[in-house]
Amino acid sequence: MPTVAEQLRAAREAKKLSIQRAAELTKIRTDHLRALEEGNFNLFSAPIYIRGSVKNYATTLKMEVTRVMAALEAELKGTEKFSEPPPLVEQSKSRLDHLMFWLSKVDARVTTAAVCVLAVVLLFAFARALLRHRYDGKAPPNLRPEMYQSADSDQTLPLPRP
Repeated sequence: MPTVAEQLRAAREAKKLSIQRAAELTKIRTDHLRALEEGNFNLFSAPIYIRGSVKNYATTLKMEVTRVMAALEAELKGTEKFSEPPPLVEQSKSRLDHLMFWLSKVDARVTTAAVCVLAVVLLFAFARALLRHRYDGKAPPNLRPEMYQSADSDQTLPLPRP
């Protein structure tokens, strides 16, 4: 069975297209098309670019895309560079990574509503604590202007004369 590269070249030549014209139709650079037709996948940095370019090229050449892609997968598994996909990210090791992951899944509207409710509750609690601290749980005394009440006792004393 011919390789993917041979199939692509044969299909392009059967359509009587030059590499430049194929590049215009597919919007793929000519050096990449040449690399695909030569089977030189090392020009590409990742298999996703190979798959996308081959799929685009095969579609433009009106080839049987599923058959070409299956053959490409078999060929890529045989290469050392593209046999296994690299991991997208390293395993997270901290709790902060897990927390940020779960927070990223929360809907922004829900988060905004929860933050607003929390802000109102905290504001109410702060105001209540401030009032409680100010009056220390008792109503302010109704003293005449010339009297004062010391903080140490419940006695009311007259103001000293100047």
